[in-house]
Amino acid sequence: MSAGPLEVYNGTAGVADNGGDSLTSDLNVYYSSGDFAWIMTSAALVLLMIPGVGFFYSGLARRKSALSLIWLSMMSIAVVSFQWFFWGYSLTFSHTGSSFIGDLSNFGLMKTLGQPSVGSSKIPDLLFCLYQGMFAAITPALAIGAAADRGRMLPCIVFMFIWATIVYDPIAYWTWNANGWTFKLGGLDFAGGTPVHISSGAAALAYSLMLGKRTGYDKNAGLPYRPHNVTHVVLGTVFLWVGWFGFNGGSALGANMRAVMACVVTNLAASTAGITWCLLDYRLEKKWSTVGFCSGAIAGLVAITPASGFVPAWSAVIFGVVGAIVCNFATKLKFYLGIDDGLDIFAEHAVGGMAGNILTAFFAADYIAHLDGFTEIPGGWLNHNWIQLGYQLADCVSGFSYSFVMTCIILFLMNLVPGLSLRVTAEEEEMGLDDAQLGEFAYDYVELARTPSEHINGEFVPSTPASVHEGKETAPPV
Repeated sequence: MSAGPLEVYNGTAGVADNGGDSLTSDLNVYYSSGDFAWIMTSAALVLLMIPGVGFFYSGLARRKSALSLIWLSMMSIAVVSFQWFFWGYSLTFSHTGSSFIGDLSNFGLMKTLGQPSVGSSKIPDLLFCLYQGMFAAITPALAIGAAADRGRMLPCIVFMFIWATIVYDPIAYWTWNANGWTFKLGGLDFAGGTPVHISSGAAALAYSLMLGKRTGYDKNAGLPYRPHNVTHVVLGTVFLWVGWFGFNGGSALGANMRAVMACVVTNLAASTAGITWCLLDYRLEKKWSTVGFCSGAIAGLVAITPASGFVPAWSAVIFGVVGAIVCNFATKLKFYLGIDDGLDIFAEHAVGGMAGNILTAFFAADYIAHLDGFTEIPGGWLNHNWIQLGYQLADCVSGFSYSFVMTCIILFLMNLVPGLSLRVTAEEEEMGLDDAQLGEFAYDYVELARTPSEHINGEFVPSTPASVHEGKETAPPV
């Protein structure tokens, strides 16, 4: 059994401070080793989610751009990890700051060691920095899927660093830092409904808008391609589902009953949402869709994220069902908006995040939040706290509008800089991002025959009529 803290921290608080001198005192005595173990494990689980995003997006996309989406997700880890070390953590979780952004008192992780973090007195700054850094890294990875088939790689890298600084850090500060205006207002967001999902969904919509439609895009039908590799979609979903236990469960910032409840509702919401999405698709296709189940599971995970540490287990069924329904129907919005969001990032993350935020207002319960032994909230409508709905709506609207507008401005200015034009040429788009931007491929057979007009072993390979496969892009026979 893990030992609890031996002493109560009585050092400097409220300003940047190392928390003591590790050469003359043991900084571990203020914390529980069990809490350390759970949060470090949760950080690794959230890290696992980022390549999961890459595989999920890769499977949904066309095979000639499949590897580029995995590459971008891995690059998000690297770029944002440096940004987080450089100034991201300080801007988001400094102990001092305004109502809108932190300061640079922890620049370069200076004075980030043993002092209790702003997230919880149960873990120190250094551990909180590690854990929250994974959240910062996954958010641009979610958004950057909008570059599928037509976005240049270099601008994507630059965008990740700038966007994390100008968009993610302020929104996360508002939501989770005790000095942030949303936090002080009374908004409830346990694990990132607004900072992660709404902000990334809004950014993806803006990125798709600024890039423009892909060649051959039809306003009413999109592109005539189905997901090229459903196995990748399933693999990505598995990584995400498993990692979400650290994403939501770790947000309790300790090994306690609240973390357990967060894991329970996370799994239940994903399960019910997967079933719901399958039923919605079956009513139209009369077939049980694997991609539909995976899409539904992700919708349920997104919806339960802001609520996972606030709501009772039975409500997770409602989160799953409602999350799947609203996200499923939201996939049609791109046709009304005329925006080529090919991977439905806006529908899954922005709409799902907003649904979860709003449902939190109804089902948040004070006794669930207090399962960690110290958190006190007025609750939501279950506790007759009717004003909570207004706080949640303010959180949704502010997060979405700030992310969308700022993303458009960032991309507009980047596109004016020589060498940072956002979109590949028409020839490169036809060739595919894997070949044009990476020079590597997800599958060997792409090298053998990339277009129907090419020959294999001296024989002409005819194209397969799209009607045979209902619009599915198929590999030529090898």
